[in-house]
Amino acid sequence: MNPPSRRRFLAVTAMTVAAVLPLSSCGVTRGDDAGSTRLRMMIPNSPGGGYDVTGRTAVRVMEDDDITGRFEVFNVIGASGTVAMSRLKNEKGNEDLLMTMGLGVVGATFTNKSDARASKATPLARLIEDQEGVVVPKGSPYRTIDDVVAAWKKNPGKLRVGGGSAPGGPDHLFPMELARTVGVTPKKVNFISYDGGGELLPALLGSKIDIATTGLGEFSEQIKSGQIRVLAVSGEKRAPGVNAPTLKEAGVNLSFTNWRGVLAPPGVSPERRKELIALLQKMHDSPEWRKALQDNGWTDAFLTGDQFGSFLKAQDKRVETTLEELGLA
Repeated sequence: MNPPSRRRFLAVTAMTVAAVLPLSSCGVTRGDDAGSTRLRMMIPNSPGGGYDVTGRTAVRVMEDDDITGRFEVFNVIGASGTVAMSRLKNEKGNEDLLMTMGLGVVGATFTNKSDARASKATPLARLIEDQEGVVVPKGSPYRTIDDVVAAWKKNPGKLRVGGGSAPGGPDHLFPMELARTVGVTPKKVNFISYDGGGELLPALLGSKIDIATTGLGEFSEQIKSGQIRVLAVSGEKRAPGVNAPTLKEAGVNLSFTNWRGVLAPPGVSPERRKELIALLQKMHDSPEWRKALQDNGWTDAFLTGDQFGSFLKAQDKRVETTLEELGLA
């Protein structure tokens, strides 16, 4: 081999080795609890959405605290989480795959008539509850929730309401229940669905919708910077760090909360389920996770194993009943 060819060969070889080494170490867990297997976290909506923020925050805490090695995190977009749920179902017995999900995914499986139900997967842990907010861009003419209600009652179809979930998800169920509470027929609500907060945000800032109903944690930075104003929050108490009344304070007799958790595929062994729950328990108990709860305005709602499984079955009934009551199922 002549000198120029040899130099090119060595350069290519060096680049190849450099590219392979990080990949070979990525996703290796540490400690006896997890073994030495690779872990992956599937996110069932677009980057920037609530499941994305929750999942990546949980992964970051586990990595930074050496609870695990590095995860592979990836987004599977489609049908508001139904595509990801179908993939999780098809990964039956895969003991190294986790998926963030929540009320929106439960609802999407019903509205898309899918049998890939969350209650049929392996329940690991419910992590958080999150208040919904009624939000507008800073230049919006709506200054209070009363302004929104008045416009809604005057012409329900004219007010464009956006949410980061499909029918049956929290960003859809919340405005429908809000409409019914204030005397607006839910079927007349002009609801526009987006696949997560990552798609909802530009629609709101670009005036493609008039108001958005969304988890407050998804737009925390925009709320802090003043790009977005919160007119009201849906919980029983005001959200920390958000200068907005609860709906009940504003005279609307409604409270509503969303939740998010983590599943594994069906068919995971009881031993492996215990190991994965133990990882999430360590994450939950860490100071970094407590700080993440505060920073994102999340409420700690940790629930694991069979108790989480029973909760998922109850959520199936909740969503199905609500959709039937609204004439949407």
